Amino acid sequence: MMSTAALDFRVPSDLAQIEAIVAQVVHRCRECRFDARLLSLNVPVALTEAIANAMVRGNGEDVAKEVRVRAEVSEVRLVIEVEDEGAGFDLDACCVDPTTPERLEREDGRGLFLMRALMDEVVRVEGAANVVRLTLRRR
Repeated sequence: MMSTAALDFRVPSDLAQIEAIVAQVVHRCRECRFDARLLSLNVPVALTEAIANAMVRGNGEDVAKEVRVRAEVSEVRLVIEVEDEGAGFDLDACCVDPTTPERLEREDGRGLFLMRALMDEVVRVEGAANVVRLTLRRR
């Protein structure tokens, strides 16, 4: 039986921090024998989008504000929580389909759409307005 592997990061809202965090989460998942196919696209893209949203939309790119990323890999799934210091948002109201003709030219709205397409579940943690939880089950 495999034990749970956890990571916990706190970083300033600096987009340059994202790549290193994503690399460490992917590395830990690889160590825990998570599906390599999911680690090449699903995890890095969804996690990059979640952290970027927290830094840009949640914290307004204020480097004095932090983003916290917690990841837990178990024998059944990967759960990642991304927390910012913003006021929070309504996840469902913010998730639009960027593939509709009227939205194709716009750059906003793609992050949540991608996260939901690549992960098994994307939810705002109840009671915590500024925490998004991404869940991906092992295949």
